[in-house]
Amino acid sequence: MNKILNIFRWQSMIKTSEIIGDIPSNRKIYKKTFDIAWPSALESVLIALISAVDMMMVGSLGKEAINAVGIATQPKFIVLAPILALNIGVTVLVSRRKGEKKPEEANAYLRNAFIIAVGVSFTLSLLAFTFARSFLIFAGANSDYLMTGISYFRIIMVGNFFYATGLTITAAQRGAGNTKISMTTNLVANLVNLIFNALLINGLFFFPRLEVVGAAIATALGNFVSFLMAVYSVSHKNRYLYLKINRSLRLQFNYVRDILRISISSLTEQMFLRMGFFMYAKSIAVLGTVAFAAHQLCMNVMQISFALGDGLQIANTSLVGQSLGAKRPDMAKIHSKVTQKLGIIVAVIMATLVVIFHKELLSLFTNDLTVIETGRIPLIILAVTILFQVPQVIIVGALRGAGDVKFVALLMLISVTFVRPIMAWLLIYPLGFGLIGAWIALFIDQITRNTISLWRFKQDRWSKIIV
Repeated sequence: MNKILNIFRWQSMIKTSEIIGDIPSNRKIYKKTFDIAWPSALESVLIALISAVDMMMVGSLGKEAINAVGIATQPKFIVLAPILALNIGVTVLVSRRKGEKKPEEANAYLRNAFIIAVGVSFTLSLLAFTFARSFLIFAGANSDYLMTGISYFRIIMVGNFFYATGLTITAAQRGAGNTKISMTTNLVANLVNLIFNALLINGLFFFPRLEVVGAAIATALGNFVSFLMAVYSVSHKNRYLYLKINRSLRLQFNYVRDILRISISSLTEQMFLRMGFFMYAKSIAVLGTVAFAAHQLCMNVMQISFALGDGLQIANTSLVGQSLGAKRPDMAKIHSKVTQKLGIIVAVIMATLVVIFHKELLSLFTNDLTVIETGRIPLIILAVTILFQVPQVIIVGALRGAGDVKFVALLMLISVTFVRPIMAWLLIYPLGFGLIGAWIALFIDQITRNTISLWRFKQDRWSKIIV
């Protein structure tokens, strides 16, 4: 028993020669990790669950409705990619300045990033709204659900402007360790989405029955609420992050330069990610309505299984950045390994649950027996994938927190842009495995990322990067 417990003690996570200062007790280390991780983990889980309930509501309308919503997923994230890249830079820089005890600079990064986010998100949302039809046709939408998908996509693009801008604020809050703010913002916004889903999809009380269009309006309303809450979180002078809206909107070159130095590499990463995910999803979309619907439901289960790991990743990014900012690479390594070990426990539990309840999970989304049967084997493959996916995501969080974003971008290029879509095409078509082949490709992608990211982490170059 002591040997097992020793694995989770900091003394087994770092060499004596690497210690450069006082290290808190194991109890304090885990408490600090939990204090930052649990809001992010709970946020991710609740968002994933609400998203799943969202899909369940849409799923009651039939497989065409599932596909109309599902086909918009990757185009939506392509539009979000520049903002997500910007936010990685914001999180890294704010966490470093927090560790260096430089709140003025942390707030300057927030302000400049917010101005950039407003301009970029407005431009990209407008372009996506205008060219929605071409976007979805290229994504692989067929005539069964194309028009419904266009209506859905255009409405969520209106909400996307508010959602993307608010994300930049919450990214800064995460960098400062204020993960509860992000959790509250997203939770309330998703509850708004869920409530209006119920009212507008089915037309409850005096509300009209709008079906998929109702789901889109509910999403846009939730996005607007999240934006208002994010702005409110930085409107108090006595808080660490304070956004002075009434100041000049002029950008400051030195802060923009620092943000772009990290974010451009992250943008490369995001574009590689989205390009790979897009081509992967497109290869499945052309398999037909049933296969694509089953795939969308399996992806929803994957989001739930992934949620706890995602929360630990956010905590890892923040803790590593703050530790390195405080000139404590030893604590950065300890915090990172603590979150990795917690991630392994989470992965084993989630994988076991998916194996045991795979049929029941699919039945929650639809009563279409053909779709359920088509999705059973992909879910079993997902269960094995989780064992590699969750630890990999947490390791990448440490690399991002350290500012090793160029390597992460290269990793995504290799794994997501090439390995996943190429293996998916090969397994789906020439080898004839269909949807099962697509999920085997996803499994290979996750093993590749896990192996390469773990190798990079053990090299220890990340702990010496200056941001």
